[in-house]
Amino acid sequence: MMITDTKDRLKLPVPDYIASLVPYPPGKPIEELERELGISGSIKLASNENPLGPSPRAIEAAARAVREAHRYPDGSCFYLKRRLAAHLGVETGNIMVGNGSNEIIELLVRTFVRPGDEVLMADPSFAVYPLVTQAAGGAAVRVGLREMTIDLDAMARALTGRTRLVFIANPNNPTGTIVTAAALDAFMERVPPGVVVCIDEAYYEYVRSPDYPDSLRYIKERAVVVLRTFSKIYGLAGLRVGYGAAPEEIVSLVERVRQPFNVNSVAQAAACAALDDRDFVERSRRANADGLQYLFAGLAELGLETVPTEANFFLIKVGDGKRLYEELLREGIIVRPMGGYGLGEYIRVNVGTKAENHRLLSFLKKRK
Repeated sequence: MMITDTKDRLKLPVPDYIASLVPYPPGKPIEELERELGISGSIKLASNENPLGPSPRAIEAAARAVREAHRYPDGSCFYLKRRLAAHLGVETGNIMVGNGSNEIIELLVRTFVRPGDEVLMADPSFAVYPLVTQAAGGAAVRVGLREMTIDLDAMARALTGRTRLVFIANPNNPTGTIVTAAALDAFMERVPPGVVVCIDEAYYEYVRSPDYPDSLRYIKERAVVVLRTFSKIYGLAGLRVGYGAAPEEIVSLVERVRQPFNVNSVAQAAACAALDDRDFVERSRRANADGLQYLFAGLAELGLETVPTEANFFLIKVGDGKRLYEELLREGIIVRPMGGYGLGEYIRVNVGTKAENHRLLSFLKKRK
């Protein structure tokens, strides 16, 4: 009999929590779609990327830095940390930098979670949280949303003596909704000492609500990590640069498990330059706000329900999300089906260029 399970065939001593992991499914690449269907001119509205591309200043800095690619990068990210500290108004010792904020999420789990420990998170939320928790042998404790928003009151009730880490995505992915400053304050008062709270603000720069929390103030007195990234509004998703601000004690512990040279020199240079490109950030904000207004108006005319968002993406209730996703693929439009998040009636769409937004609406109007 043929044995197809590699673990059984090679007798590898793999824990069940590793063998049963289901890898994170990234958004379908344009190249893969066009290769499969033999089409061209496709667009991608699936991965919450900046449709304007990278910051121009970042492109110039990256081009200069690649000339020194034969040298190892600065393993401490000294200049980038110094720039980030000034940008955030914290000390350099409060900054950690990762290969995308994804790496910092994993480093936090590796640092603070042992097999059997609990990691608290909303459901649905960013799919990486439960994956890295399971990979460490931890128990992912998932708390359902309330009206498509993270229910911090329910999460506080779910805290136990085994809770070691809490993830709060704000805005939440995939819903785009936020928790308010008042709600977060009330939650933090209920978190016991020794529990690390990670507030993931990957879409921070897109938020317009006056009720959004100033999460950085927590790091002065609590075990809080505030995560942000260059992947979204700065348009550097392909270079993988994320960062966090936290008490120095947490940063020091995470640094002990971090791989050396985890952020390459081209990425460091591009990120430093991107921080200076305030015009690009503002242009990206305006483009996102205009795109949301156009798309929400067009979808309302079609009678399609949407979830209000503070990010650069949003949910559309379409009935059979998988079916529409597949129809859109054949039209060369990549979106994100939400069945894997328990939201099978929805698709998730990020704001594109004006032409891309128009193309999506045109297809939906024609389909109707």
